[in-house]
Amino acid sequence: METSRYRGAGKASADPSLNGALPADRLGRHLHDLRISVTDRCNFRCVYCMPKEVFGPGFRFLPKEEILTFEEILRLTRVFVCLGVEKARITGGEPLLRRNLETLVRMLSGIPGIGDLTMTTNASLLPGRAHALRDAGLRRITVSLDALDDDVFRAMSSVEVPVRRVLDGIRDAEAAGLVPVKVNMVVKRGVNEDQILKMAEYFRGTGHILRFIEFMDVGNSNGWRMDEVVSAREIRDHVAARWPLEPVEANYRGEVADRYRYADGGGEIGIIGSVTLPFCGDCNRARLTADGEFFTCLFAGKGHSLRSLLRDNRSDDEIAEHVRGIWAGRRDRYSELRSEATVALPRVEMSRIGG
Repeated sequence: METSRYRGAGKASADPSLNGALPADRLGRHLHDLRISVTDRCNFRCVYCMPKEVFGPGFRFLPKEEILTFEEILRLTRVFVCLGVEKARITGGEPLLRRNLETLVRMLSGIPGIGDLTMTTNASLLPGRAHALRDAGLRRITVSLDALDDDVFRAMSSVEVPVRRVLDGIRDAEAAGLVPVKVNMVVKRGVNEDQILKMAEYFRGTGHILRFIEFMDVGNSNGWRMDEVVSAREIRDHVAARWPLEPVEANYRGEVADRYRYADGGGEIGIIGSVTLPFCGDCNRARLTADGEFFTCLFAGKGHSLRSLLRDNRSDDEIAEHVRGIWAGRRDRYSELRSEATVALPRVEMSRIGG
């Protein structure tokens, strides 16, 4: 188990008085989901997230002393739960690169009030670890997989990892009971749109949920262009022409994917249209980077350091008030305002914020 190196780690309240009115932002959105990045490193170099031209051998990743310890992540997660968070997702970078991740999962799963503890991973390091993660308290898993064809997969991920390694990870997750597995496919025109039907056919009838994601302008490194976006409507119509689809109601307010089921009973898919069908109005997510920066939007250009409060010996109540004030002033709706002007603004990279 990691041990904290900082004096502020001992200042957690035994029974913190944090349960005031749940914070609502300027658009009336309440805090509900927390995404926790545990590392900014990844073993893939996906073109939409960490293009190898930018994140090459000379790129400077976070030094160990700047990364939150497990105890610090636990403290901050408890604060967020007291402010309304009910769902926590472990992300990266690639979270399975963080040593002893099962220990953190066990710590977070013990927090009263977290109804759902999940993780997003590329699954290449998952074979052999899924059962341990489930035993530690992980509930579900989301796997990033952009193609079934090895050549196309390589063009998207820029690594020599075969698709079968990711599929092995999905099978291990299923065997461990981390179901249903959600499989995220980012679709980029000219690279992998020919994989849409192949992916749909492969996962039909498996009980897993395939979700197609429009290529987004997260960060400033992926060379995003609107003409490379395959729209949600195009994706839906392409799948529906092969297998008729029926719309399905959202599971909860703030769900980002539009849900559809196959009319023949073959399961369901989701389509995340952040570019052409923005869902900012219901966004209830907070994001915590591996070095303790709190971001209120996937497309934000500025974060708020919570690590500095932890290591300055601030109490949980003080941290909670700081978070409450930031959230109360939140008015983010980037995807609804997207224009040539906003696309040029600096934004945090997806590898830091966890998607």
